[in-house]
Amino acid sequence: MNPSNPLDSIYYITLPENSVFSSKATHIDPTIPLPVQKKTQEAENRFDPTEITEEQLLAGMLTVLAYEPKNEHIQYYRSLLKEARPNLQKELTEAAILKAKNEDFGLAEEIFDALRGFDPDDQATILNTALFYDQRADADRRAGLNDEADAYDDMALRYYKDAMDAEEPAPDAFFNAGFYFLKKNDYAEAKGCFETYLALTCDISDEEMGENGIYKKNRAQEIINDISNRNIDDDHYKNAYKLISSGQEEKGLEELRLFLESHPDVWNAWFMLGWGLRLLGRYDDAKAAFNKTLSFDDGKNADTYNELAICCMESGDLKEAKKNLEAALTLSPENTKVISNLGVVAQKEGKTEEAEKYFKLVLELDPKDKIARQMVEG
Repeated sequence: MNPSNPLDSIYYITLPENSVFSSKATHIDPTIPLPVQKKTQEAENRFDPTEITEEQLLAGMLTVLAYEPKNEHIQYYRSLLKEARPNLQKELTEAAILKAKNEDFGLAEEIFDALRGFDPDDQATILNTALFYDQRADADRRAGLNDEADAYDDMALRYYKDAMDAEEPAPDAFFNAGFYFLKKNDYAEAKGCFETYLALTCDISDEEMGENGIYKKNRAQEIINDISNRNIDDDHYKNAYKLISSGQEEKGLEELRLFLESHPDVWNAWFMLGWGLRLLGRYDDAKAAFNKTLSFDDGKNADTYNELAICCMESGDLKEAKKNLEAALTLSPENTKVISNLGVVAQKEGKTEEAEKYFKLVLELDPKDKIARQMVEG
């Protein structure tokens, strides 16, 4: 998703016969040009071949692997990299995961692109790529970058499907995809993923699974049971979410009412009802639905309090809005949505300095938050 062309950062050279590549003394083919990564601020078409480093050659080949998978010499570049750096795949994977963990997403994405170019059939890389895009989507959505988040969600789904459709899929592909579908409120797909995970691991002993594997099996079964007990894999529930998400609130609410006729004790359904009503501007009805939600989850859901607060703000009850946001913050102290809304309430109350403090705190927790940045910068 980088608008510039990374291939513009390389040029090609040919080395004389009997030249070697890297400390491994790997002999090169003088008839095949080698990609070289340009140095910072290197003058166009002006370079000294004697100053080219091994790192520039490695970086150049990785760039080709990442961004030009149909290059006619790509197999040769792969073989050179494997001979020169036998542990390269492991090193790059560790680097990419670390960069993603630190939310250096641009560089992490480049490394994952290179890893897939290095070994397109490696299932661990495909799954790690799915997890990366899943994480990036969550980060962008927290920052209010919803269009970008949707795009990265689509990328994550693409790679989850690739991992699950593999000839010998890893069980973890289904376990992690299950959580992806939970996030999307697609409980039928989530349940199917967790059931497949259990089927793929049923013949593996607890000793082989290890402590983490046992936890995953128990967690998968727990989620399956929860979905089944609450019937949220029901078609009416699934259709309601899709319709409300796509701006067809009235149709979605009708599906939801059909679901609630048979399953009146499902808190998720009452939450979705409140969400749909809020989107329609029916704030009093939405508040009633969210209060019903709180009665089922013992008031332990920060998102419900946050939604209640939004309804209160829209209907002009700032005191009640602040009360609900403070309850949400107690449950989720670093929730940037809640902190941002506290800033909005303070701003509506005319407390400019207090509002700015909240928005600055949001930016400390998430520097990419678009709404908080707009509020701070005016």
